[in-house]
This record gives sequence, structure tokens and C-alpha cells, in this order.
Amino acid sequence: MSDASARLRPALEWRAPGRAAPIERWAPTEVAVGLSFDGRPHTVLMATPRDVADLARGFTITEGVAAPGEIASVEVRKEELGLLVDVRLVEGAARRKARPRKLEGRSSCGLCGVQRLADAVRPLPPAAAGVAVAHAAVPAALADLEAVQALGRSTRATHAAAFCDVDGRVQLLAEDVGRHNALDKLAGAMAREGRDAGAGFVLVTSRCSFEMVEKAVRMGAGMIVAVSAPTDLAVRRAEEAGLTLVALARPDGHMVFSRPDRLVEAAREVA
Repeated sequence: MSDASARLRPALEWRAPGRAAPIERWAPTEVAVGLSFDGRPHTVLMATPRDVADLARGFTITEGVAAPGEIASVEVRKEELGLLVDVRLVEGAARRKARPRKLEGRSSCGLCGVQRLADAVRPLPPAAAGVAVAHAAVPAALADLEAVQALGRSTRATHAAAFCDVDGRVQLLAEDVGRHNALDKLAGAMAREGRDAGAGFVLVTSRCSFEMVEKAVRMGAGMIVAVSAPTDLAVRRAEEAGLTLVALARPDGHMVFSRPDRLVEAAREVA
């Protein structure tokens, strides 16, 4: 691959009936990304070192720290032990308090280090009105995602988050070793490009936990589609916010757990 997102690693492959052979396989890179706001350290994320500015921008939005228009700049600096990213907010921005953390944010964890229950499950704004999406757009998006998910196809060890239009065509894609990181990268890229997340739907290759629901709502989505299953809390949070939650998406079908009115036989605007 052409960047530092993956490296070739030697391995010994065993296949029945007991035959082994040396091989090389791409392994995704995982580095420490220190995130700060206006020069004040906040947390350390373990992430794939691609699109880290979008990761920081998306984290700022989906964690409710600041709105997209309140982000003045994102500065990335390479250090010996990883990457340092500082998000600068516009002067006078009404910065919301970020959830305080005591531990690093591991790639598999969306709320590592959060100290209080009240910080873990916070009030959500209403989900975007969104648009109606044809049921057929879901399998179309899955097929499109498989074609463009280069890092995942090479390593089989990363997650992807994509923004799809109402016909299921992937418009933006983000990949990372962490499912939360991938979604934050997508949110950051959409904010950077000024895209409306309510004009289509978000597709993730992971299970749908409540943090994924919260991030989708805060990035302005009206619908999230997950390849794996949702948790009970994810369904409850989606119902509370009015987010359409589609899960267990497969080429031959899917399940709708909340706001099924956005899934129709033919795409049209939701009243």
C-alpha cells in the first residue's frame, strides 16, 4: 500500500491437512494520537494514522465539544511516540465541556476513561429529519462499500464508515482499526466538505453500540445502517432521538429497529 496505514508482516500459514508455508500479509498500522483542544490535552486515541485531522474534527463534533462552524483549525504534528493533534476553536465559541477522561481511548472503545455515569449517557438532540431511503439502497450500499474499502480488503482487520446517497452509492469513506474512529473520521470529512449527513445515510461495518448511535445523531444523520447487531441501549437511544436504526444488513435483507418510516419501496422526501 502507498501510505503508512498498513505494513507487510511475515507469517506462517497453516492449511489442512497439516501443510504450512511462509507468507506475507498486510497488517493495519495503529499509533497513539494525542488530542487537545486549544492546546489543552484531552485524550489519547489509538488509531490508524490516516486522516487524523478528520478524526479530530469528527471527535470534536460527535462528542459535542463544538459545532463544525466553531472549529478554526486542526493542526497535526508528528512526534517520536505518535501524532499530536490540536483542535483550535474560533474565538468566543461556546465550547461545550468534553467528557473528562483518565485513560487512553483504545481502538475498540468509544468511552474509555470516562469517569462518571452522567458523562457516559448524555442527552441527545433530535435526529435530523433526513430523507426516505428505498430498501434496495441498503444492499446496493453494501456492494459499493466492498468495492471501495481498500484497507479493509487488504488487511481484513479494520472497520469502515461510509456516507451513502439515497440510491446506496458511497459518497465518502473512512477506515480505521477502531469503529468509533472510522465514524469520527467520516464525520470530520463531511464537516470539512460541508456535506449534509441527513441527505443520505451512514453505513458502518461494525456492531451498533449506543456510542455509534450518538455519534450519528450529532453528525446530523437521520439514519444509520450497521452490518452487525445493535445493543438494547443503542435501540433505545435511537428511538429517543428519532434516528432510523437498520442493522444486520445483508445482501438479501436487513432489520429496522427504530423509525421504519424512512425505509420505503421508492426513495422520496420525508415530510
